[in-house]
Amino acid sequence: MGGDGILGVRHVEATRSATNTISRERKKWSKRRERWLVVLGMALHAVYMLSIFDIYFKTPIVHGMDPVTPRFVAPAKRLVLFVGDGLRADKFFERDVEGNFRAPFLRSIIRGQGRWGVSHARPPTESRPGHVAIIAGFYEDPSAVTKGWKANPVEFDSVFNRSRHTFAFGSPDIVPIFCGALPHSTWNSYSHKLEDFATDASFLDEWSFDQFQSLLNRSNEDPKLKQLLLQDNLVVFLHLLGCDSNGHAHRPYSSIYLNNVKVVDRIAENVYNLLENYFKDNRTAYIFTADHGMSDKGSHGDAHRSNTDTPLVAWGAGVRHPMPVSSNKHSDYGVRFVDQHMHDMPTPTEWHLSDIERLDVNQADIAPLMSTLLGLPCPLNSVGNLPRGYLNFNEAEEVEAVLANTKQILNQFLRKSKLKQSSSFHFKPFKPLAHYSSVLDQIEDLISVKDYEAAMKLSENLRNLALEGLHYFQTYDWLMLMTVITLGYFGWMVYLVLHVLQSYTSLLGNFFRNEEAVHPRNTGKVYLCGYLLMGLVFFLLLLEHSPPLYHAYVAMTIFLWTQIFGEYRFLKALWRHLRGRKSNYILKLVGTCALSIFILEFLVNSFTDRKLYTWCFLITGIIASSYLFHSIPWKSGIPIFVWVVCWFLSVFTLMPAEIPDNTPLVVASGAVIVMLGGVARYLDLHIERNKYWLSLLNHESEKPRFPMLFHMQAFLVGLSSVMVPLSTSHRMEKQELHALHQLINWFIAGFSMVLPLFSATGLLSRLTSIFLGLAPTFLLLSIGYEAVFYAALALALMAWVLYENALLHISKVKIPSAKTVEDNNILENDDRCLQLSHMRIPLIFMVLFNVAFFGTGNFASIASFEISSVYRFITIFSPFLMAALLIFKLFIPFMLVICAFSAITKLIGVPRLGCYFLVILCSDVMTIHFFFLVQNTGSWMEIGNSISHFGIMSAQVVFILLLFALTHVYTKDVQTRSAQQISRKAM
Repeated sequence: MGGDGILGVRHVEATRSATNTISRERKKWSKRRERWLVVLGMALHAVYMLSIFDIYFKTPIVHGMDPVTPRFVAPAKRLVLFVGDGLRADKFFERDVEGNFRAPFLRSIIRGQGRWGVSHARPPTESRPGHVAIIAGFYEDPSAVTKGWKANPVEFDSVFNRSRHTFAFGSPDIVPIFCGALPHSTWNSYSHKLEDFATDASFLDEWSFDQFQSLLNRSNEDPKLKQLLLQDNLVVFLHLLGCDSNGHAHRPYSSIYLNNVKVVDRIAENVYNLLENYFKDNRTAYIFTADHGMSDKGSHGDAHRSNTDTPLVAWGAGVRHPMPVSSNKHSDYGVRFVDQHMHDMPTPTEWHLSDIERLDVNQADIAPLMSTLLGLPCPLNSVGNLPRGYLNFNEAEEVEAVLANTKQILNQFLRKSKLKQSSSFHFKPFKPLAHYSSVLDQIEDLISVKDYEAAMKLSENLRNLALEGLHYFQTYDWLMLMTVITLGYFGWMVYLVLHVLQSYTSLLGNFFRNEEAVHPRNTGKVYLCGYLLMGLVFFLLLLEHSPPLYHAYVAMTIFLWTQIFGEYRFLKALWRHLRGRKSNYILKLVGTCALSIFILEFLVNSFTDRKLYTWCFLITGIIASSYLFHSIPWKSGIPIFVWVVCWFLSVFTLMPAEIPDNTPLVVASGAVIVMLGGVARYLDLHIERNKYWLSLLNHESEKPRFPMLFHMQAFLVGLSSVMVPLSTSHRMEKQELHALHQLINWFIAGFSMVLPLFSATGLLSRLTSIFLGLAPTFLLLSIGYEAVFYAALALALMAWVLYENALLHISKVKIPSAKTVEDNNILENDDRCLQLSHMRIPLIFMVLFNVAFFGTGNFASIASFEISSVYRFITIFSPFLMAALLIFKLFIPFMLVICAFSAITKLIGVPRLGCYFLVILCSDVMTIHFFFLVQNTGSWMEIGNSISHFGIMSAQVVFILLLFALTHVYTKDVQTRSAQQISRKAM
C-alpha cells in the first residue's frame, strides 16, 4: 500500500475516535426508538386497515325500535327456506353435458307455478354475511368476515326471531348462528368431522333432508309436535352445504359439484312433496336461493359475478305465477342501496329462460319477502326492499306490504338520526326527510280513498329517501375520519423518513457535534401541547359517544405528529443542509424520488393487471444483462444468467389464476429443486477462484454441524415429491386422507424448515439451505405450476444477489482513503451509511415481493386462495387451520425474498434495518394510494376490488414486519467476506 492509503487509514481511525461518544449515544437512542417503532408500525397499520369500514361500510346495529305489524292477512302459514351454500347461478340454470337441465324440478316450478331471478350478493361473499343478508335483511360490514363461523356476538333481529317457531337443519357453522340462542327453535347440525373435502359432500345435504323427514314422521307419534306444526308463522330452514364443500374440493365445473346441483334439486322436490302431502292446505311458501357462488378457482369472497350471482326461485302460497317477458329487458324490482349495482344483464341464452320474466333482487330483499309472505314484521335492521313482483297480492294488500317495509326502514333512519343528534355538538340533519310525517299522512289519505297507485309511488319514494338517509348517517363522519387517517399515514411516513435519516445516514453527526444533538432540549412544550390536544379530542369523542377505534385513530395521528414536531431542530438543520447543496445533488435527489414513485405506481397498477410483471422482467432482463455485459467479463456467466432468469420468471404472470391440477409437474419441480440445490452446492465448493463469486463464499466461517445436511435436505425434497402423488391419489378416489400420509407430510414440513439453522454461515451455503429447507412444505402445498415458480423465484433472487455482487466489484472496492471516509460515511462497525443509490434495494425488493404473490396464481382479491392446496395436510373442514396453511403457503415465497434481501444488505455492507424501514416506506406509499381509491359506489366488482386492494396492501405491511422478524432467525449469522478481504484476495 502507498502512503496515501496509510494516511487514509489513519484519518479513518481519527475520525472514528472523534465521533465515538456521539455515535455510541446515537446507537442507544436509535435502538430504543426502533423497538417501539416496529410495534407502533404493526399496530398503526392494523388499526388503520379497519378504518375503511368505519369510513364507508360500517353497519351499526341499532336497538330501541318497535316492529311494524303489517295490515293484511298473511297468505302463508309456513315458509321453507332452502339455501344451497356455494351454488352458482349459471351452474344451476344451465344444461348438463347430456343436454338435460341440472335442476329439473325447480325449472318446472319456474315455468309452471313460481317466480325466478338472480339474487345479487354483496362482498364479502362468505357464508356468514350471506346468511345474515338473507335471514336478517342487512349487510354486515366487510369486517364481519373476520368473525367467520363464530356464533353471532351481537344480537340482531331476523325472520327466525319473528317466527312462532323455526326448524333448522344443516351445517354446524351456520345453523347455530341464528338458532343457538333462539328459544322458539328446533335445530340440529352434523359434526365437523363429516365435512371432509376428500369425499363427495352431497351426503351432507341428504343428512339435512333426513333430519327434517324424521321430524315429520315423529310428529305422528308426538301430539305436541303435531300441534306445533299445525300453527302459523312457522319457518323451516334447510342449509345445504354440499355445493360449497364440493366446489372448494373439486371446483364448480367438476362432475361432483354439478351432480350436487341435481341432489339439491331432488331434495327441494322431496321436501315439497312431503309438506304438500302432510298439510294439504296450500298455505306453504317456498324460497330457494344461495348465500354466495363459487369461482372457477374453487374459492369465494370477492365481487366476481361467479361469487355474487346466485339463483332465486320462489313459489307457493302468496307467490305470483310465472309471466311471459313483456319487453326485451327483464324486470328488475331491486332498488339500489349504497352502491349502484345494476341488475340489467340479459339472461344468457344457454339458460333457456329468456321467455319467462326474470325478477332480480339484492340479497337483503329476500328477508322482507319472507316476512311479508308470513305476515310478520320485517327484521328491525333490514335494509331490503320488498320485491313486489314476487307477490300474488291485490292492490290494497300490496300497498300495505310496501308501506310496512317503508315504515320499518324509516324507523331505522329516525332512530339513527336521534342517536346522532343526541351526541353531536353540531348536528347536520338529513334535509330530504325533514317532513316525513306529512308524507306518511298523505299516503294514509291516498289509501283511504283507494288511490293505490299514487300511494304506492309515494311509499316507494319515501323508502328510497329513508335508505339514502341511512347511508348518510353511515358515512356521517367521513370527512373527519378521512382527514385523521390521511394525516396519520403521512405522519407515519414522515416520521419513518426522519428516523432513517437520523439513524442510518451521517446527517445527524454532520449537523450536530454535541450531546444536545442526540437529546434535543426544549421539546417539552411540543409534547405538552400534543398531549393536551389529544386529551381535548378524547374528551370531545367521549361526549359524542364515538366508537373506541375513533380514539385509536386520533391518538396515533396526534402522537406521530407530536414526535415529528419534537424533531424541529433536526428538521431545521436538514432544510439548511439541502439549501446549501449543489443543484446536481438536488436533481439527483428529485430524480431518485421520481423514479421511486414511478416504480411504486407501476406496482399499484399491477394489482389490476398482473401481466405487467411480464413486461417488467422482459425489459429488466435486457437492461441488467446489457449493463453487466459491458462491465464484467462474459465468461463469468453472470450477464447471461441474469437475462435468462428474468425472462424465465416473466412467464408466470401470464399463467391463468385458476391453477390447473398437475401433479406430475409438482413432482418434476421437486427434481428441478434438488438439481438447483446440487448446482449451488457445487459452486459453493469449487468456484472460489472466481472473484465475482468470492464474497458469496466464506469457507472460513462456521462449518455445518451435520456434514450430511445437504443430502438430508435433498432427500426430504425428494420424499415430499413422492408424497404429493400418494396423498393426491386417495383424494381423487374420494377416500379420506390416509393417517400415515398425513403424519409423514406434517413431519416433513416441520423438520425440513428447521434444518437451515444448522447449515454453514457462508452466504451461498445458507441461502441454498433455506431454499431446500422451505421447498418440501411448498411442494406439499402446491397443485400445479406454482411449484415451478418456486424454483424460478429462487433463481431470480440468486440473479439479484449476483447483480449486487457484480456492482460491488464494478465499483472497484478498496481500502477507503481520507476523502472516501466522508463520501461513503463509514460507521464504526464497517457498515456504510445509506445513500441515495441504495434506494434500489428496497425498490427491487418491492417488485420481487409482489411477484412472489402474483406469480403463484394469486390475484389482488380476498378470494385469492386455492383451498385444495391444503388437502395433503388436512381434509376435514377446519377454517382456522386451513387458513393458516394457505397463508403460510403465501409466506414461503415471501420468506425467500426477505432472506435474499437480508443477505444482500450484508453482502454490500449497508444497515439491514435502514433498508427495511425504506421497504415499509415504499409499502406505505402504495397503501395510501389504495386508501384514496377505496369506493362505496359503483358496481360490486369495483367496490369489492377497491377494498381488496387496500386490505391486501395494508396486510402486506404488517406481514413484512412479521416476516422480517421470522427470517432473521435464518439470516442473522450469515457471514460474507468484507471489502478488505476481497481487496487483499484480489491483490
